[in-house]
Amino acid sequence: MNIKLDELNWKILQRLQLNARESFANIGRYIGLTAPAVGERVKKMEDLGVLVGYNAMVSHALTGYQLKAIITLRAFMGKLKPFLALVHTLDEVVNCYRITGNENIVMEVVFQDQFHLEQFIDKLIQYGETRTNIVLSQVISNAPIKKIEGKQ
Repeated sequence: MNIKLDELNWKILQRLQLNARESFANIGRYIGLTAPAVGERVKKMEDLGVLVGYNAMVSHALTGYQLKAIITLRAFMGKLKPFLALVHTLDEVVNCYRITGNENIVMEVVFQDQFHLEQFIDKLIQYGETRTNIVLSQVISNAPIKKIEGKQ
């Protein structure tokens, strides 16, 4: 499904991606619409599923999670479905993707320390082979989705 967005909707999306708490009045001043007009457009984009939610971004390090890691899982035969049921119960998992290629799963996870990481991996080894990469720093985070040039 390809929904056509006009230039004003793209400008609204850009502003909301930079700051989801920005007021409709502020956005309207920036793009030349009234606050109610911005509100109507936002509501329509929510109804169409273009805007799927609003999140607070929380620092893992300042909330007690000193390690962030990317873990891939290559599921053993017959273990993918049980893992997919389990992953929803794992509090350490921030994001989880089912992917193509040799691995089946990529997870972004947070841990208090290396012992916590070890315990987590011990839970996973019955489901498949894992690879762990410790995140040293975040280079890009939640980059805004931008309009594809030449498309509406």
